[in-house]
Amino acid sequence: MRVLVAGLNHKSADVEVREKLAFGGDKLEPGLRGIRGLPGVSETIIVSTCNRVEIYAGVEDPEEAAGRIKQFISSFHSIPLKLLDGALYFYSGPDAVRHIFRVASSLDSMVVGEPQILGQVKGAFAFALDKKATGVLMNKLLKKAISVAKRVRTETKVAENAVSISFAAVELAKKIFNDLTGKSVLLLGAGEMAELAAKHLINSGVREIAVANRTFERGQELARAFNGRPVRFEGFKEEMFRSDIVLCSTGAAGYVLHKQDMHNIMKGRRQEPVFLIDISVPRNIDPKINGLENVYLYDVDDLQGVVDANRNERGKEAEKAEKIIGEEVESFERWLSSLQSVPAIVELREKAEEIRKCELARLFNKLQLGEKEQKAVEYMASAIVNKLIHPPTAALKEDAVDRELLIETIRKLYGLNGDCTR
Repeated sequence: MRVLVAGLNHKSADVEVREKLAFGGDKLEPGLRGIRGLPGVSETIIVSTCNRVEIYAGVEDPEEAAGRIKQFISSFHSIPLKLLDGALYFYSGPDAVRHIFRVASSLDSMVVGEPQILGQVKGAFAFALDKKATGVLMNKLLKKAISVAKRVRTETKVAENAVSISFAAVELAKKIFNDLTGKSVLLLGAGEMAELAAKHLINSGVREIAVANRTFERGQELARAFNGRPVRFEGFKEEMFRSDIVLCSTGAAGYVLHKQDMHNIMKGRRQEPVFLIDISVPRNIDPKINGLENVYLYDVDDLQGVVDANRNERGKEAEKAEKIIGEEVESFERWLSSLQSVPAIVELREKAEEIRKCELARLFNKLQLGEKEQKAVEYMASAIVNKLIHPPTAALKEDAVDRELLIETIRKLYGLNGDCTR
């Protein structure tokens, strides 16, 4: 049995193609059942997210199975095969195992270190397990992938440090205030990055969010999404008297907040610290404001600098993670290789047991032994058999350079699949 990965992701296909091949909603179960039913495919799991669609399978012949899976995808989604040629990738054997470990550990993600993918892999595994689409191979592989991902997060800092503008803003806010619990936020404008940052802030414990937008209806809509308050745009300066964090993204052609405005606001705040994040291009907050006491102003370039530095740091940690994954791939391959020995070990023990029974039956037919003597002879025969088959059994369980040759040799030496000599 071999491991096969068939899939596409954000690097191999654009979103239009990924959408067409997604196994979302009602498509997942029939897709799983269809792939599981292909000739030569005994186990399968489908991981389908916005950035990737991947099929993990236990197969007899990777090349044949890859062709059948490609044909199935084309037929299932009513997509021409030609459309798949440049988008689909295939991995088999150790390369497939490595890929799955990298995916679960978020080393293959659009944002390295993001935590969502591990949960998505867990969910895909649980679904396939529930639908009885997995077996010994996939169960072991996915459990291993999950443990590898946890090890990567424990032993490296690949998931630390913000690598998006919105999250970098939140991380800086934490450095300024230490704890964001109970802090109030004002969204000045309703831009996408400000909205994302607001979501991160809520997750970090901020108490209240107010939204001031030039289009009041849009401000109301966004405020409802955050259980916050809409504020008339012309009244945002008064709102800043009680706002600890201000995210500005108005799209205005010039400054909407000047140094004198902020000077007056700080008087009203009694010099309580305030964090201003101007992610507008061009800037909407006068940079001179940064000279005021207890005012911390960052623009998009400042945040980008933080993101770039953190991305470099994550790159270094990713190198450590790759080494961990290399070790774990070798460990899994040893386990997988050992499975080849199981049938030979079983046959060897069955052959030895068959010979033992044959010879004891022959002996007991010739000799009239009492029950006590028979048990003593049976015990001795079992001990001899166990000692004789222990070395080859141990050899089959250990790592071997050429396990197939070893199995073939033991089969020949012990006449496995032969009959008991009577």
